[in-house]
Amino acid sequence: MTVTARTHHVRRGWVTLTDLLARVLTPLAWINLAVEILIVGTGGLVRLSGSGLGCPRWPECVNGSLTPVRHQAQEWHKYVEFGNRMLTSLVSIVAVLLILAIIGHRRSSASDRRALLPPALGVLGGIALQAVVGGISVLTDLNPAIVALHFLISMVLVATSAWVVWQLREHRLVPVRREVRLLGAGTAAVAGLVLMLGTAVTGAGPHSGDATHPARFGFSPRSAAWLHADMVMLFSGLVVAMLVATSLVGARTALRRWRLVAVITVLQGIVGYTQYFLGVPGALVLVHMLMACLLVVALTWGVLALHAPTSTARPTPAPKASRTSAHLPG
Repeated sequence: MTVTARTHHVRRGWVTLTDLLARVLTPLAWINLAVEILIVGTGGLVRLSGSGLGCPRWPECVNGSLTPVRHQAQEWHKYVEFGNRMLTSLVSIVAVLLILAIIGHRRSSASDRRALLPPALGVLGGIALQAVVGGISVLTDLNPAIVALHFLISMVLVATSAWVVWQLREHRLVPVRREVRLLGAGTAAVAGLVLMLGTAVTGAGPHSGDATHPARFGFSPRSAAWLHADMVMLFSGLVVAMLVATSLVGARTALRRWRLVAVITVLQGIVGYTQYFLGVPGALVLVHMLMACLLVVALTWGVLALHAPTSTARPTPAPKASRTSAHLPG
């Protein structure tokens, strides 16, 4: 077989693969969002079970082995941490398949999906960044600032994955006033502060990620928790303002999305206060983390619902008057 023939077969195989994946683009986008949330959950299990240093080295688990060994000192913690590391491979594979599906969709569909590729590539790049940040957290003995960064990057990846899902669905959006869009952006920014303060609460609390040598922030977890609660109250007020604003401008799709944000916010508040008064039990902390992912998804869709696509259609020109009609007497 000549080099040209081999190249032709490779190209045909590439086209066939991407075309097949393009047919399941939307399910792949949902799966990508699901696994991004799933790995947040397994990361939470690592931290809450004190298994953050179950594999005390990176990228190896222990000296001379990428996998846990039988007589390792970390006992069952090694399997929890190693399992979370292995899930990164699944998340990466899904992200790659999503990218290939988008490439195939761009070639085979008349609709313009060029904007989907950069965020999908960003998700894959973010997964690689997460692997490095996770490794740094192990090498720094679970420095709480690095662990917090690890979680916040996950929230960015969840939001980006939610953006891809949104773009693949049809929405009946109406243009809204600039002030409403700015209010939505401000609400999202405050949500970012809520998440940052939430990581500070966890970093100062009992769940540092290592059962033997806990690493915590030096400030009071009680003070951090109340500051976090104050920011949540501000965020809740802004969500109510968004409900009023979207209702007044008649943006039905946006109103539904912000109602979802409101419902999740109320549930998050209930879980947050309950875990605080019960002494921060691990199970409720995990629920709180997963609901934070759902809040990020709902908030991303709420902000996107405020941005109706600009119409590219040109106005139809008025017909020119005929010469005959131009000379008719008025």
